[in-house]
Order: sequence, then C-alpha cells, then structure tokens
Amino acid sequence: MSPEKVENVFIIGSGPAGCTAALYAARANLNPLVVEGLPPGGQLTITTEVENYPGFVDAIQGPDLVVIFKQQAERFGARFISGTVTAIDLSQRPFKVTVDDDDVYYTKAVIIASGASAKFLGLESETALLGRGVSACATCDGFFFRDKEIIVVGGGDTAVEEATFLTRYATKVHMVHRRDQLRASKVMQERAFRNPKIAFVWNTVVEEILGVEEGHVTGVRLQNVETGKTTRMPIDGVFLGIGHKPNTDLFIGRLDMNDAGYLLTHDGTKTNVHGVFACGDAQDWVYRQAVTAAGTGCMAAIDAERFLAEEEAEARHGTEPPVTATRSS
Repeated sequence: MSPEKVENVFIIGSGPAGCTAALYAARANLNPLVVEGLPPGGQLTITTEVENYPGFVDAIQGPDLVVIFKQQAERFGARFISGTVTAIDLSQRPFKVTVDDDDVYYTKAVIIASGASAKFLGLESETALLGRGVSACATCDGFFFRDKEIIVVGGGDTAVEEATFLTRYATKVHMVHRRDQLRASKVMQERAFRNPKIAFVWNTVVEEILGVEEGHVTGVRLQNVETGKTTRMPIDGVFLGIGHKPNTDLFIGRLDMNDAGYLLTHDGTKTNVHGVFACGDAQDWVYRQAVTAAGTGCMAAIDAERFLAEEEAEARHGTEPPVTATRSS
C-alpha cells in the first residue's frame, strides 16, 4: 500500500549545509521538509562571533547566523520541523524516515546534512566555558587569541594542525598530550618541533579548566598521568584537537563511509544509494567550515533537483525508474 503523502525532498540537519540545501530546493519548487536535529543549526549554535562568513563586514553571532539561514529558506517555502531522525529505511523508494521514534515520513529523495560533532574532554568546566575561551576550531576562533597564550589538547594530526595554525596569532602554544610522544604523522611532528612558538607538555591531561566564575578561561589544572601531580597553568584559551565525529551512525551499513564514519560521495554529492545525497560536515573531513558546508548544501539540492527531474522525464516516456536502492561495487 502506497503512503498517502510523499515528500519530494527530506533534509536531515539545519546547519549551513541543510539550510542552504533547503533554500535551493525551495526555490526549485520542491517544497522541501527539514528536520532540524540537535542542536538545531548545528555547530554554529555553540559558536560566538563568526567573522569569516562572506557578506558580514562585522562579526555576527553564530546563533544569529543560523536564524538568518532558516528565515531565508522559509521565505521560499521550505518547511522545518523540530526533532531528530531515529530510523531510516533506504532499501526501497519512497524512503521511509522516522522522527523521534514516532512520526513517519516518506520521501522521493533524502539530503543528509547531519554534520559532525567535535570531540570534547567531558569536563563540566569545559561545557561552561565553551565559546568563552574554549574552542574546537582554530580556523574559526584563532583570530580572537592574538597575542595570547593558549594550550591545544591532543597529539594527533588534528592537534598539530590546530597548534601550528594558532601560532599565527598566539604568543605561545602549549601542546598538552597524555603520552610522551605525538601520534601525528612524521611530517606534522617535524613541523611542530621546528616551530619556536610551540611547547610540549608530555604525559599530562587537563583535569579542569579554570575561569567559570569569571566567565572566561583564566587557566587550567593539569595532572601528570605518571606521577599524579597536579599543577596550575595560567592560560588565555583552550583548544580541543582530539578530532571530530560525523553524525552518521544512523547510516552505518546503509551508506558507504570511510573508516572515520564520513559519508563517501561521488559525482558531486551522490551517495551509493540512488536518491540519497550528502553534504556538509557529514561528508567533509578536510575543510569543516560554514561556507564550505553551505556550498555543498547548494550542490546537494541541485543534484536532488536533477535526479527528480530525470526520474519524472523517464516516467513520462514510459521508462520505469529504479525502485530499489542500489549499491555501488
């Protein structure tokens, strides 16, 4: 029995990628439906000042930018619903999408813009000071730490890349790593060791980030994992360089992804399942910027529009389009 109502495009996520996909799909008269996810608006909702998004001469707050994205898409007819996708059936079309374990939707095409989440230490003080001296994006927030002394937590490629970038602004960058040697690639290690602005704090973890009462980071309490000794270090900022995790667990076994869980796309934003497209940080492990996410959101909407137009043309000419999702070899 066919469902009574089938959406043209169902968009998962409401960050820069999802909202841009919604904007372009709405302008193409596809009447897209967007499930916002948690948090609505993605990582921008925990970002303070955004200075590197085109079109804003002065800085704009991340949450404010998210509101603008949404309002612009709604202006052209995009619809937004709150909630999180908890189940999805991509084995046949129309695809079946379940939101919050209860509401069921059917759709001809799916655009995945579920984003990625930075990995955090799990400290209460870290959460309290996020955006107030604690950051997981050097490219986004490094400028605000000009002539400051900061730490980067981690020892892999991500941490070294963050630390190296931050030396453009900070007077000193301390890399705090729980081991006695870096895990980064040889080239990245050599680059860090040669940089006079980077210092290393080995066999050490961050026990607490100080400054909650003041409302901004004032220092950290460190613990040596070998001796158990704790010390305080006055510091102006803490950057987490322990990686990101794409929000793609829902698609494990359903869509092709790399070892880190990022969705693999080809010919633009196509996944290995016909009618399913991916954009933004869910499939971008390199750039992870709002502007690049928006760009791929535009691409996904155009890809979805062309897919649906081709399918409609095939139906008009009496050629049955593929009903069952197919996987690439």
